[in-house]
Amino acid sequence: MSESTPQSTPESTSQSTPQSTPQSTPQIPTSLDLAIAQARQAAQAAVEDGHQRLWVELAIPEIKVMPVAKGFIPAFESLGSNLRVFFPDAGAAALARYDWGEKPYAIRGIGELKAKIQPEETLFIFVEPSSVEVKEVEALCQEIGDRPIIFLNPRLEDVATIGIGYAGRQLRERFINTFDSCYHVRPMEGAALFRCYPSPWQLWRETDDGYEWVCDFSARPNSEQMEQALWGEQKEDGEANSETSSTSSQAQAPRKGLLSGLQQFLKALSQ
Repeated sequence: MSESTPQSTPESTSQSTPQSTPQSTPQIPTSLDLAIAQARQAAQAAVEDGHQRLWVELAIPEIKVMPVAKGFIPAFESLGSNLRVFFPDAGAAALARYDWGEKPYAIRGIGELKAKIQPEETLFIFVEPSSVEVKEVEALCQEIGDRPIIFLNPRLEDVATIGIGYAGRQLRERFINTFDSCYHVRPMEGAALFRCYPSPWQLWRETDDGYEWVCDFSARPNSEQMEQALWGEQKEDGEANSETSSTSSQAQAPRKGLLSGLQQFLKALSQ
């Protein structure tokens, strides 16, 4: 399985500070069902607390979004016709309508003529919006205004599409960075980044027996901050003891296979 590289969006990482005592420790999910259940609870709690723009991300390359959406969206089905679900295009929306059967809420593709926002709608879920539709998505969000919006597994940060220059930076500052991450799980080599609202960002490390909590962060950490939290002490020991540099170097190397149970489950699901 290919690994996922942490990105800086949708939240700034510049003010992230590690905390050596856990505020709370929700467990890293070991199945897709558990991850979806955690995401539902986190999104519901964030909406109830008044957050209006939310980002839910299961950052695992092999994952297919349709079963994730099918398990996630029922958390808000009680809204009935006040809920609106968007897919990237009309084809994906039609597939969801066929697969899920009759629903009390509208399921539309971004850009469909029938996708016009209705005044009675109170919550909006965008399933896997991508950088291809980002202009249309931004326009829809402006029309939605201060009503809650949830992005489920968004793919809005394609550098090839939105660019890395002034235009891309403006898009991030103007739009993407207005969203707050309420659920995030990202397996990496030897570690995992995890956030389940209202708990803070957490870094976990693989051990022989499973996973251990490393530290909390007040905001989303960047790669350097995670590397320092995971391997900083080992590097310092290696520099102070030249005779054990080889051993220290081996200790610094991240373990492989973190979240292997979840990865295997998702790989089997995708076949």
